[in-house]
Amino acid sequence: MQRRLTASRFRGPGAVLLWLFLTQASADLPICKESDYHFEYTECDRLGARWRVAIPNKPDTCTALPDPVEGTPCTFSCGEGEFLNMQSQKCQECSAGTYSLGTGVAFDEWDSLPTGFITQGVMTNEGKALTDCSNSTWTPKGDYVASNTDECTATLSYAVSLKKPGTVTFEYFHPDSNIYFEFFVQNDQCQSTESESRWMKVSEKDWNQYRVDLTSGNNVLYWRTTSYALQGSAVKPVLLRNIQVSGVAYTSECFHCKPGTHSAKAGSARCTPCPADTYSNKGATVCHECEKDKYSEPGSGSCKQRPACTTRDYFYTHTPCDSEGKTQLMYKWIEPKICSDTAEGAVKLPASGEKQTCPPCNPGFFVSNSSTCEPCGSDSYSNGTVCVKCPAGTQPLIGFEYKWWNTMPTNMRSSVFGQEYGGSNRSTAWEVAGEYVYTTPGYRDTDYLMLTLTVPGYRVPQFRNKDSERGELSRITFVFETMCTTDCKFYFLAGYSEWNNYVVEHWTGSSRKQSYSYVIQSNRTVSFSWALQRTEEFSPNKTYNSDFAKIYSVHITNVIGGVASQCRRCALTSVGTDSACVLCPPGHFMVSETGACKSCPPNTITKASQPVGEDACVRCGPNTRRNKAHTACVSDCKLDVQTTEGARLHYDFSPLSNVTDFYSSPRFTSKGLRYFHRFSLGLCGAENKVPASCVDNVTENERSVKGYICQSTLVPSDIRSQKMVSGQPFLIGDSIVGVSTETTLVGISSPTWLFPPSSKLPDVIFYYRSSDTTQTCKQGRSATIRLRCNPAIAAKNYIHLPSNCSEGTCDGCTFHFLWQSQHACPLCTKNHYKEIVSACIQGIQKTTYMWQQPLECYGGVSLPGQKVSACVSLDFWLKFGVSTGTIGALLLISISCYFWKKTRKLQYRYSKLMMSSGGKECELPTADSCAIMEGEDAEDDLIYLTKKSLFSKIKSFSRERTSDGFDSVPLKFSSSRHQQAEEEEDSDDA
Repeated sequence: MQRRLTASRFRGPGAVLLWLFLTQASADLPICKESDYHFEYTECDRLGARWRVAIPNKPDTCTALPDPVEGTPCTFSCGEGEFLNMQSQKCQECSAGTYSLGTGVAFDEWDSLPTGFITQGVMTNEGKALTDCSNSTWTPKGDYVASNTDECTATLSYAVSLKKPGTVTFEYFHPDSNIYFEFFVQNDQCQSTESESRWMKVSEKDWNQYRVDLTSGNNVLYWRTTSYALQGSAVKPVLLRNIQVSGVAYTSECFHCKPGTHSAKAGSARCTPCPADTYSNKGATVCHECEKDKYSEPGSGSCKQRPACTTRDYFYTHTPCDSEGKTQLMYKWIEPKICSDTAEGAVKLPASGEKQTCPPCNPGFFVSNSSTCEPCGSDSYSNGTVCVKCPAGTQPLIGFEYKWWNTMPTNMRSSVFGQEYGGSNRSTAWEVAGEYVYTTPGYRDTDYLMLTLTVPGYRVPQFRNKDSERGELSRITFVFETMCTTDCKFYFLAGYSEWNNYVVEHWTGSSRKQSYSYVIQSNRTVSFSWALQRTEEFSPNKTYNSDFAKIYSVHITNVIGGVASQCRRCALTSVGTDSACVLCPPGHFMVSETGACKSCPPNTITKASQPVGEDACVRCGPNTRRNKAHTACVSDCKLDVQTTEGARLHYDFSPLSNVTDFYSSPRFTSKGLRYFHRFSLGLCGAENKVPASCVDNVTENERSVKGYICQSTLVPSDIRSQKMVSGQPFLIGDSIVGVSTETTLVGISSPTWLFPPSSKLPDVIFYYRSSDTTQTCKQGRSATIRLRCNPAIAAKNYIHLPSNCSEGTCDGCTFHFLWQSQHACPLCTKNHYKEIVSACIQGIQKTTYMWQQPLECYGGVSLPGQKVSACVSLDFWLKFGVSTGTIGALLLISISCYFWKKTRKLQYRYSKLMMSSGGKECELPTADSCAIMEGEDAEDDLIYLTKKSLFSKIKSFSRERTSDGFDSVPLKFSSSRHQQAEEEEDSDDA
């Protein structure tokens, strides 16, 4: 029914003259009463003025109508909930039980097409030009109007003239993408709405509201639908309701609320529907409750008798498992409850609370401590009891498999929709029953009982087979059964939302227990629905409520965020960071032939992007070692270097291991803006060390990059009280390649000419590489840090860039840094100092130690202190030598005297023998015995020497030598002979 907000039938000045003429000609007619006429406004003139005139309800029935008076301005209008009192030409509030939109028209009752609406059907398919589309129109359905569902084009139009710019708003429900639905407006110049905004989007769940601005003047509104469904597919119509147009003019009356609605306050802009079990008549201010044995639906204008409850009015379900692993069987009335359990012949609700053993968890889930089913981890599988981690070299078969129904899965929901897809107060259409999920008795037999499964998407297929080559992303398989007493229909639908899907397959009537599979080939197909409609013939009675559908199991594969019931060997060609394959432990690689794990060689790391084959093990560079996680090479900041001279140098760069920042010299843009390059260096990258970091704080959402070496640009600024604004951060090195004294390592070069050496001591060079690639640096950036010994520099941030490459890089890809410090020198050893020993002075000798010059070491061993020791001087040795010589001489003389005496004794014995021989030469007496005979005086052996002076002894010694060269030795034969000999000697001397 049209709610006209203007009833004016406009009259021009000619009409006024005609009215005056008729008044004079009918002077004999009775005087008009207020009920015999009504007021209207004339057309607006060029100045925007108009007149209020009285128009008789029936011509020639009365006379003496009120005189015309000046009307309100043409732009005058009343607000919502008001109407224009033409008698006083002022706005007044609508009374309770009525409503008004102010300056508009509204269409909310669709028992028939309202006045002004036109609908027609046209065939658009040229191949079927003879098809009759006269009945393919929009059809009123009480609360809304529904479009056609065939291949004809159905158009609904409404023409309206606006006195000022206004709007049109309406609500629509567009559940099926097989119907193209468009809305557009044509104005006085036949200009239509922009083509981009005329197509209505598909409804996701509920009614959508749409609003379009209208210009003043004539406007024609068009709603048009065209179906392109495949033959045999069911198509859902587009529904339209609550059309409102503003800017028409004014309303001179308020409209009564329709039955089933009410307005309790004066000045209402709309009426409120009555809740369930209440009703109202036309123009009601309140809703009345139904009697106890009656009921009503929301928005009803009358109540109905409650029928006696039957077994079709309740359903059963199960409670979640308790701590004892038990579930309770519960019976519930279908809501809203419309039957009476006290009426004659009514059944009672069965007793609830019977305990039953809980069914197992579904595959991929495990029983938690609270007896609920929780999903296993992404690298585990289960049969519904406990989770087991997949062995290395295998991957879980991710998906969802529901075959036990104790609770409704979190990604499934049930809902009920009426015959024309309107909403229902009931949301439970399917209930769980342990071994299956089934449809509950519906509110109407024509309801669609929906069960919807939604998944987030699908993974990239991990295995190459015939199915994947055909484009199979996933497969859904379900086992179902239907039992019907009439021509029920069971639908399986798929699409990218619950309301934007298409019928994949449908079954009519009863169907035995069977399985059905559907191959999914698009990532947009993420919603799957099952729907049971007991009958298409509308009936107020629930005749077929006992008909049902059961789903025993649902299995969908390769789903993102799914769980696994088993594992299988990995597709080794696709193993990587995006794969679900369970990788080998750190430090191991996967054998490509068997999938078994094998230990990597010592001091190697595992490439996460390629963990298959021995090539997955990457050896760390020189003087680096792998970290504990076997994912990166690090340096402990210690190094041993063998020089060309054979010396061994020991380095310890630990004092330089902390992150160090330094800045380039100022740069200037072409406009004179000063800026700096800030470099952040983390030399060694040992574990548990904070990496170098560069930030971008130009915006409030800061971002940062972290690694061994990074660079950012600093600009002086006062923004947000910051002295410097940092921007454009990027990584120069995120992994260490090696540490060496060589100028080239793994394709990275550090030419000597960049930093000419000042000593023969070799520089230690750290090599780095970054995985970030650019258009210029297709292999990524790299960097070298040359550590040079300088004992005179104690600072830890004395870092320079190449003088001929002031940006730190000559090619934009490889950066070079010179870091001079005393901590870059080798550790001092005993070979780096010498000792100086002083002369022995007064028994004291001093030893002093001095560094070799030039000094090229730092730390290590300390310079020993001066040593003082006792010593012996030359005078002592001289005295010792003289004393020793004297003692030796005396000893030699004593030995000589001893042997001299021995010789004299022998001479004496010889002389004695000669004398005994009688002077015969060459003849010696025969010795009777060599021993001393008994009685022989031993003293005969003694040589008696007279005591003479030393001179006399020498003289006598010289005389005793005979002419034959022998010495004359006197022998003592007896004392008398001795004396005789002496006397003879004395006489000779005389």
